Amino acid sequence: MHEVETSIITCGGEMPAFVAAPRANAKSNAKPNAKSPVVIVMHERYGLVRHTRDIAVRFARDGYLAVAPDFFFKHPDRDALHRGDSSYEMSDDEAVVRLTEVVDALASISGADSGRIAVMGVCQTGRHPLVLAASRPIAAVLVWYGAAQPREWAVNNKYPRPLEDIIAAVGCPVLGMFGETDHLISIGDVRRFRDCLERHGKSFRIHVYRDAPHGWLNDTMPGRHRPTQAQAAWTVQSTFLKQALAPDYDRSIITQHYEADIAANYNFSRNVRLE
Repeated sequence: MHEVETSIITCGGEMPAFVAAPRANAKSNAKPNAKSPVVIVMHERYGLVRHTRDIAVRFARDGYLAVAPDFFFKHPDRDALHRGDSSYEMSDDEAVVRLTEVVDALASISGADSGRIAVMGVCQTGRHPLVLAASRPIAAVLVWYGAAQPREWAVNNKYPRPLEDIIAAVGCPVLGMFGETDHLISIGDVRRFRDCLERHGKSFRIHVYRDAPHGWLNDTMPGRHRPTQAQAAWTVQSTFLKQALAPDYDRSIITQHYEADIAANYNFSRNVRLE
């Protein structure tokens, strides 16, 4: 467990970002001037709220330098956005621009290892780490209950490139975390996402957690949060990142893992939105 320092930076000249980093040489065995692998944490539809900052701090405690940008900083009513009473529709193209600004900003952070970057997308932003990975090399993609709804496969102004083509172009391992009782993403949707990754020969680890609704990682929403599943998933994610961000990670080997705990009488129509 690392001690954590936090700060605010600006990416691309205007987008603010919360940074959580392991305190330099806080551990007695730390190497002087050592750089930490980076996790870019994309927020949910609510913008940069406490939950996302907490995730960044948690990554930093685990030894990663975490950057959580406010991707929806141009929204005119931030309070309504944070409450969930309004939304901001970020296109794939805008996501790549903003994420690239974050990657470029890492050059100004002395403790960041910009050669080892993972990107985490959650819910609305779940697809965007894939979009970035299809346009430039990164080390790992983390998808939390996103990128698998039927709407994700549509082609329109917001999603100008087919998701199948995006996945085909991804050059790094993908972690997918989903819940059995998600009211937006069915088990069939998860399998479609898994099958696409498998069809294109991608390394992936996908888990479906029993009795986990949409948003089950978010401990600021008691109705959704599932502590047991969230802790189990974080442990799996930690193992995945340790492997994917290791300097000697062998990309010539394809590793595919799918694990799901689903009720025998599973019925997607019974899943409901929880607060």
